[in-house]
Amino acid sequence: MASFKIGTREVGQNSKPFIIAEMSGNHNGDIKRALELVKAAADAGADALKLQTYTADTITMNHRGGLFDITDSGSLWYGKNLYELYQEAYTPWEWHKEIFDYAKSLGMEAFSSPFDETAVDFLEDLDVPAYKIASFESNHFPLLKRVAQTGKPILISSGASKLNELYEAIKHLKENGAKDIIIFKCTSNYPATPENTNLNTIPVFQSIFEDCIIGLSDHTMGIGASVGAVALGARVIEKHFTLRRADGGVDSAFSLEPEELKSLVVETERVFLALGHTQLDTQKSEEKSRQFKRSIYVVNDIKKGDKFTSENIRVIRPGDGLSPKFYEEILGKAAEKDFSKGSPFCY
Repeated sequence: MASFKIGTREVGQNSKPFIIAEMSGNHNGDIKRALELVKAAADAGADALKLQTYTADTITMNHRGGLFDITDSGSLWYGKNLYELYQEAYTPWEWHKEIFDYAKSLGMEAFSSPFDETAVDFLEDLDVPAYKIASFESNHFPLLKRVAQTGKPILISSGASKLNELYEAIKHLKENGAKDIIIFKCTSNYPATPENTNLNTIPVFQSIFEDCIIGLSDHTMGIGASVGAVALGARVIEKHFTLRRADGGVDSAFSLEPEELKSLVVETERVFLALGHTQLDTQKSEEKSRQFKRSIYVVNDIKKGDKFTSENIRVIRPGDGLSPKFYEEILGKAAEKDFSKGSPFCY
């Protein structure tokens, strides 16, 4: 199984889940709010803070018509064109250093999703410890090559990808020098639903990409899917977060609030610890509890020669008498000695 570090933190099958708080555009264009989000993530116990590094011009062009327009009435961003959406959601590049430095001062790792090669060059100057490839960028092979050449850990989302496309992307990363890779099971709906999250994909990904770590980039509401993902083998969880969903913002509708993020940290670690190892025998911690199992006890005085009956022996607690599996075999037999009421039956 793969194991490596993102910054100072170990990531791997035998390490507690690595929790990434994705700020995205939930700063709502306010650097003060962005820093409040950093503090909230640190207070909640997140391992890392993640940004997205792009401008509207590095993703698309300002054009109307066709697929440039968001025409799905069910979309959170219905009515905008792509340029307008990204212009609203982007994090100013001049904010990055202050945000990253603040996150690190609070004990978190800090990195970003670059959306083109210029973003990678910018982030390299900030010495980020890892890179995240967003779902819609997983076919951007020039970007994959540039990120792989940094030699740093790479996290890549599988959303909207066919298996062969994901396989080709991972192959391209490796061919260009990537060694430490995390693959996120991801559903590119905003929000996603439990029904289309398909967590059972996680162990299948692990069997296919044996030398990679598997995680979940979770766009569902709440923390249930993320907790379930850890039980199935995910060791990295990414969730969008905000201060208050009621404040609005491009991603607020499917983002966690601080108390929910804290619960995510606690519950994913709890399920990780609970997985433990395969137990087929009594644990050392259970040995004292064995006294509360059932056994055969003398419940009325028995004289030598008396027959054992349901009136003088019973299967009760505590557990230091003869095993109950012999109970029916003993009934009707004659006692070969005296037995006192309240004593464990030994025959």
